[in-house]
Amino acid sequence: MTTFGATVLWTRPEGAIFTDNKYSRAHIWQFDGGAEVPASSSPHIVRLPFSAPENVDPEEAYVASISSCHMLFFLANAAKAGFVINQYRDAAEGELAKNDKGKLYVSRVTLRPHVTYAGAAPDRAAEAHLHHEAHEQCFIANSVLTLIEVEPV
Repeated sequence: MTTFGATVLWTRPEGAIFTDNKYSRAHIWQFDGGAEVPASSSPHIVRLPFSAPENVDPEEAYVASISSCHMLFFLANAAKAGFVINQYRDAAEGELAKNDKGKLYVSRVTLRPHVTYAGAAPDRAAEAHLHHEAHEQCFIANSVLTLIEVEPV
């Protein structure tokens, strides 16, 4: 079994009372390869100045991880099929909604990949098949309840 980890580090800012909920939600994600990502709550969820809008929020990271996973399988499948990709760009978007228990959740993620090829490109049906296969293989997509739609551009 393969395991993955991350360290999430938050420290109470000096002078913050904390119990009044007026503290910064800015924190750091640390990964085993040494990468550190500044993170925060979304300013859509926790108002400014208690969120850091320049940092990645968990909802954005969730959308990005689904998009990234899909892309990695798409690239592998395209290479195996003999297509050469110059660029893959996805303007992915997530949507919050309330579930049947009234709880907010990321209900939908729409991937909008735009792929440019060197040489022969697949026709629309073949490209759609590559996206379908990538979606079926993506570990993240296979791990969530969120509806994930792929709308190639």
